[in-house]
Amino acid sequence: MSELLQSLSYSASGMQAQATRLRHVSENISNADTPGYHRKLISFQEQLDSGQVTTGPVSLDQSPLQSTYDPSNPLADDTGHFDGSNVDLVTEMADAREAQRSYEANLRIFDQARTMTLSLFELLKR
Repeated sequence: MSELLQSLSYSASGMQAQATRLRHVSENISNADTPGYHRKLISFQEQLDSGQVTTGPVSLDQSPLQSTYDPSNPLADDTGHFDGSNVDLVTEMADAREAQRSYEANLRIFDQARTMTLSLFELLKR
């Protein structure tokens, strides 16, 4: 019985971690055109004592910023260039799709464990 309840807890922590990941991906997408914006990266950590998944600290992608030529931009230097962001929309969309699928997989596990728990309670009532 406790294993079923633990599986509910594990899958819920996975869903929460993927929701956090999706939030950071959406922030990256919304700031793709913000000059000087560094892409946010998130890592996952397993809590050894509880087996749950949590998100680690958010870090900034240190890859070089995209240099954009626009002499009319107030941020442009003497050569007409300014630093854009290092967000790649294709990468962000792939990350969003992966987070969505992982969330859905955890949701299916949660739903299956819930159904099994309810079935067990029904059997114990008889």
